[in-house]
Amino acid sequence: MDKYAFIERALAERKGSDQFRSLQTLVPDPSDPVIVYRNGRRMLSFCSNDYLGLSRHPKLRERAAAYTRSHGAGATGSRLVCGTFDIHARVEEKLARLYGREAAVLFNSGFQANSTLLAALAGRGALLLADKLSHNSLLQGALLSRATFRRYRHRDLTDLERRLRATVGCYERILIVTESIFSMDGDRSDMDRLVELAGEYNAFLIIDDAHAVGVWGEQGLGLTARQEGIDLVIGTFGKAYGSFGAFVLCAEPIKDYLINFCPGFIYTTALPPPVIGSIEAALELVPGLEQERAYLHRLSERVRSRLGGMGFDTQSSTTQIIPILLGDEGLTLSLSRWLEQHGILAAAIRPPTVEPGRSRIRITLSSGHTPDYIDYFLRILQGWNGAKG
Repeated sequence: MDKYAFIERALAERKGSDQFRSLQTLVPDPSDPVIVYRNGRRMLSFCSNDYLGLSRHPKLRERAAAYTRSHGAGATGSRLVCGTFDIHARVEEKLARLYGREAAVLFNSGFQANSTLLAALAGRGALLLADKLSHNSLLQGALLSRATFRRYRHRDLTDLERRLRATVGCYERILIVTESIFSMDGDRSDMDRLVELAGEYNAFLIIDDAHAVGVWGEQGLGLTARQEGIDLVIGTFGKAYGSFGAFVLCAEPIKDYLINFCPGFIYTTALPPPVIGSIEAALELVPGLEQERAYLHRLSERVRSRLGGMGFDTQSSTTQIIPILLGDEGLTLSLSRWLEQHGILAAAIRPPTVEPGRSRIRITLSSGHTPDYIDYFLRILQGWNGAKG
C-alpha cells in the first residue's frame, strides 16, 4: 500500500471542491501597516488583524530591540524549569492592573491558550457548552478536555439556558465558552446575559475577547473589561496589540491552578524577550489610542453601509470584522481573484473554516486604512458587483 495515499486523496478532494489552500509569500511595508508586497507588486491588505496598525509602530520596535540587548533573543526554556524572567512577571502585573483583575498569565498564542486551558479546567465529569461559532481553538480545547461537549445555537442564549436547565445536577461542573466578537461574522455576544446565566446556574464562564481587546470598551480594554461575573478572559497580543502571544485574566487561585495543571503553560518555552518588549510597549500605547478607535468604528460603519447598498450580505456584523457572504466556494474565489487583480488582498474563507454554503470574503479593517484606501476598495468591489449582476 502507498502510505501517502490518504494525503493524495485528501488534497485531491480539497482541490476538486475549491477548498485547497496554499501559502503566499509577502513582504510587509516597513512604514504602512496595510501595505504588503507580493512578487514586488504593491498590495492593499484587508486580511490583517492589526486593527490599530501597531505591528510596525516605532515604540514596539524600539522596545523589542532594547529587550533583545538586555535579555537576549530567547527565553531558553519553560518558566517553571528555567525560572521566570523579570520582564515576564512585570508584564503580567501590568496586565492585571490595567484590566482590573487579580492576576494574569502569559501564553504563547491564543490557539495554544484556548486548546490547552479548557482541557485543564474541564475534564471527565464536566459539561462544556460552547457557542456553535466559537473559534476552532476553543473547539479543539473542548474536544481535548474529554468533557461532555455540546454547542448551543449561535448567540441564542435561550437555547443555552434550555441546555443549562436540563443538566442541573448531572455534572460535577459546567463551563460556558464563547467569543465576545466572533472572528468570522464580526457579531457580538450578549455579555450581560451570559453573566446572568452563569451566575444563575453556577457555571464557570470563559470569554475569548481576542478581537475586542485594543479596539472595544473603555480605553480599548475589550468587551469584558472590568465586568464582574466572568471567571476567565482570554486575550491576544497578535491582533490590535500588534505583537504576538496571548494572556489570560483570572483570579489568583485560577492562575495558580493553570501554572500547575495547564500543559500549554507548563511544557513550553516562554515568549522571547523581544516579544515581551513589544507587548509592554503596546500596553502603554493602547489605552491612549481613542482617536484611532473612534476612526476605526466610523470606518466600519461606513463600509458596512456601502456594502449593504451594493447588495452584499454582511450578516450581523457590528465590528471591524465584516463578512461578505457569498455562499458558493467558486464565487468566493472569483471575487477574491478580482480584488487581487486590482491590488487588493481579501481572504476567501471557505469550508472547513466555515460551514458548507457559508463561504465569504472576510474583510478586516484597520485604523491604517485611509479614506483613499477605502474609496479605492469600494470602487473595485462595485465593479465586480456590476459585472456579476
